[in-house]
Amino acid sequence: MTEILSQDEIDALLTAISTGEADTTDYTAVKEQRKVKIYDFRRPDKFSKDQIRTLQMMHETFARLTTTALSAQLRALVSVHVASVDQLTYEEFIRSIPNPTTLAVINMDPLKGSAVLEIDPSITFTIIDKLFGGTGESTKISRELTDIELSVMEGIIVRILGNLREAWSNVIDLRPRLGNIETNPQFAQIVPPNDMVVLVTLETKVGEVEGMMNLCIPYITIEPVISKLSAQYWYSSIRKGATDENASIIQSRLEAVELPIVVEVGEVEITMEELLAIQVGDVIKLPNTKINSDMLVKIGGRKKYKCRPGVIGNRVAVQIGEKIEEIPDELLVSKRSEEE
Repeated sequence: MTEILSQDEIDALLTAISTGEADTTDYTAVKEQRKVKIYDFRRPDKFSKDQIRTLQMMHETFARLTTTALSAQLRALVSVHVASVDQLTYEEFIRSIPNPTTLAVINMDPLKGSAVLEIDPSITFTIIDKLFGGTGESTKISRELTDIELSVMEGIIVRILGNLREAWSNVIDLRPRLGNIETNPQFAQIVPPNDMVVLVTLETKVGEVEGMMNLCIPYITIEPVISKLSAQYWYSSIRKGATDENASIIQSRLEAVELPIVVEVGEVEITMEELLAIQVGDVIKLPNTKINSDMLVKIGGRKKYKCRPGVIGNRVAVQIGEKIEEIPDELLVSKRSEEE
């Protein structure tokens, strides 16, 4: 039970405080530690702290990929990193960005709805200047883009969207597509002004020029996958992706690798003098090859099959026969060493 002070004790305490004898340090420290955050009950938060943290981790990956992609394309030192991830209304976002600016409306297939990627004018014109052969030095240009400049920025944004797809791959197979590019924020009304959005602010540096890129995603757009925006789900998806999905990707890429196939009729050893004397029309004898002998099929320089020559239509062909289990060179050397 809380102790109740008597009137004499209260008077003594007040006297001590007024004369400076009482120690009020602890009270002041506690008061300074208290933090008050304004909460608007008319506009409740849509994203939990865990979801905001997950979105930040996802877009840190996006920032790293974008850094690499832009550095390679611009052949300049580019740095992109996540400055903050906040939730606010769409109207607050529109009011916070300059006019004119570069606003890319993004279709977030298979999710319904759109997102907006805003690129600060200083970054936009630095990128354009670099791609046009300029130095990309700091410039304070504030105007709408020309048709040629719009076309150039479309290519840059499409490349950035590829990084966004990869960053979201552990949550959903996102297929972001560039819709249109606006320069006036008032023309990019993808949701009602009071709808909640998540705003990913990316500090961007191209050479010596610094600016911002803002990725604005409405809550209604990512609501179908909001339950997956948790650190536990994200990390478990990464572990699973490192096995099943990555194995599938590796297999598909290996299947696309081109290998040279060579059919070897026979072989013979000759001297350098004989090689230098060879002329058009000369006949080279193959003492170890008979007319009805199988030929060898080499794939990537290794013997893999025996085959027989033939003709299909007006083209020379071979029919694959027996498979050859060739001993790797390193095993062959080891076997010879053991025999010796």
